Amino acid sequence: MTLDLILIGFGNVARRFAALLRDRRDQLARDHDLAPRIVGIATRRHGCAFSLRGLDADAFVASGARRSSVDADRASADADLSTIDFIRDATLRCAASAAERRLVVVETTTLDIDNGEPAISHVRAALEGGAHVVTANKGPTAFAYGALSRAADAAQRRFLFEGAVMDGIPIFNLARETLPAVEVIGFRGVVNTTTNYMLAAMEEGQPFDEALVEMQAMGVAEADASLDVDGWDAAAKTAALANVLMHAELTPHLVERTGITRNLMSRAIEARHSGRRLKLVARAGFEGAHVTARVAPEELPGDDLLAGLDGQHNALILHTDLLGEIAIVQRGSGLVQTAYALLSDLITIRKDLRSEPATPPRRRRAPKGRSR
Repeated sequence: MTLDLILIGFGNVARRFAALLRDRRDQLARDHDLAPRIVGIATRRHGCAFSLRGLDADAFVASGARRSSVDADRASADADLSTIDFIRDATLRCAASAAERRLVVVETTTLDIDNGEPAISHVRAALEGGAHVVTANKGPTAFAYGALSRAADAAQRRFLFEGAVMDGIPIFNLARETLPAVEVIGFRGVVNTTTNYMLAAMEEGQPFDEALVEMQAMGVAEADASLDVDGWDAAAKTAALANVLMHAELTPHLVERTGITRNLMSRAIEARHSGRRLKLVARAGFEGAHVTARVAPEELPGDDLLAGLDGQHNALILHTDLLGEIAIVQRGSGLVQTAYALLSDLITIRKDLRSEPATPPRRRRAPKGRSR
């Protein structure tokens, strides 16, 4: 089965995802009867391209995203569209695959910590156009999970986001697919790679700035790493986890937040000498009927699972009502893992299509002057 993909954002994650689709083409066809085809690409700086025949992502990259060098339909390639308009236009052109539930918008734009936009609007526009949505952006789940889930249910489409927290580690799939009748009543974890690496380096005497530069050189931390060191990335992940796993209605701004600073170096060293470890811990739990959440440096006993996380390791411990604590550890993260999360969500959609009847086609008309 062919799934038509519209990529919104074409940075490092999306490019690695496109390469993964190419590299695993035979395996996807053999094991899942899945043949993904990229029909649309929207970039922030280089415009958009669209073709029902399919786009060559490698050529798109090689050309520097110059639309004239991509095999794109003329009408779409020449149009100076906003990203929202592009999604609406592209889903309209893909009306046949949308009606057959074979259209997927893959959203990989960067997190906006103020309000989760424009990613939230991208998801809404895609669902309104009859597309499933797969995203690695934390914004939609951290700011609008409930509303977007209801919109997806109303549209009878999937809204999936396994790559939003801890890359490709199946946190949300774990709860959704393998823990029926189990309630998550809290969690704690180390969910930001940059700060965990920096704290581990600082306890060995490496200065804050040097550790941060190393993370930036590895491509883990952004040039502006304030989202990491100020705790915003961890707060967004905490809100997303609480909203999805605990039915909370949080945003990152409702998560109590303390990041890491240069002043923590002596505390990290002293903690290590005393057999403890300083970690930036994300946690959430119930206070009465309400969910509260916090991100802050904590000194942990040496035998705590989270205390044993070094370098770029992450972990999440779920507190459940029936199974006690369930821990999942990620020993390494990067583009491959995040790209895999997008792929795993595609396979989930393909599994759905094996058992669900196609939605009756909707009558949609293309705009005047536009070829189909």
